[in-house]
Amino acid sequence: MRRGVRRVRQVLAVAGIAAVVGACASAERGEADRPVVLTTFTVLADIAANVAGEHLVVESITKPGAEIHGYEPTPGDIRKAAQADLILDNGLNLEAWFARFVDGIDVPHVMVSDGIVPLDISADAYAGLPNPHAWMSPLNVQIYADNMATAFSELDPGNAADYAANAAEYRRELQQIHDDLLARLDAVPAAQRALVTCEGAFSYLARDTGLTEKYIWPVNAEQQATPQQIASTIEFVDANDVPAVFCESTVSDAPMQRVVEATGARLGGVLFVDSLSEADGPVPTYLELIRHDAETITAALTGNPKS
Repeated sequence: MRRGVRRVRQVLAVAGIAAVVGACASAERGEADRPVVLTTFTVLADIAANVAGEHLVVESITKPGAEIHGYEPTPGDIRKAAQADLILDNGLNLEAWFARFVDGIDVPHVMVSDGIVPLDISADAYAGLPNPHAWMSPLNVQIYADNMATAFSELDPGNAADYAANAAEYRRELQQIHDDLLARLDAVPAAQRALVTCEGAFSYLARDTGLTEKYIWPVNAEQQATPQQIASTIEFVDANDVPAVFCESTVSDAPMQRVVEATGARLGGVLFVDSLSEADGPVPTYLELIRHDAETITAALTGNPKS
């Protein structure tokens, strides 16, 4: 009798293990069955994940906190790209390495900034080149979301309705952030509606919110903060009585500190541009990134604490 009980228990134990293994294998197959979308950096990955919902696996080549401008792809990145079903890049000359990266890889790719009216970089060394930071305007990211929904629908037609619905909901959230930013900027005197930053990454946001943009250097490279650039920024801050200036998370704020010392303006806070943070950081999603930047800018310019 005891041997019979032990035998039943052994059978149940084996069956239980088999069920767990089977469930794990099923989960792995489910993951493998979904098309893989690879993006060039974390901001695009998060936007894409919101549009994709549960239907696609979305991954980023770069990791949280990484600088995208001068990124150097690894052999592992190239292997990952070759196994993807779709690659998304920002375009507008952001990913200078991208053409070499996809050369010889038979995977379709989509430039998600397609349809955005580009702004030129207003610096002689970059004359005629577009400012690549189009995602820093919530209005532009509405176009990103639509482009992604279209690309995902072509990749996976059976879930096209879901992609369109997800993009529509995401557009609604983006519009709300934009509207809230405009409402808060109403409290800033017209003469002081200036956005002074280390890098010229906010041209689209400034354009869409009626802010005057001034920066020390045009593209991420703080070593190019020349005395002339700093002097020009100091002159602008003084002339416009700008109450606060800002710097981005991926660069040193030392040049902007010189502006602060010379003008009496305060450093209004850290802005995020090229990368999300880790999950437990301040900006783990794009919506949180753009909300953080909008609230930091308006709080510093109005003298009111972030709500």
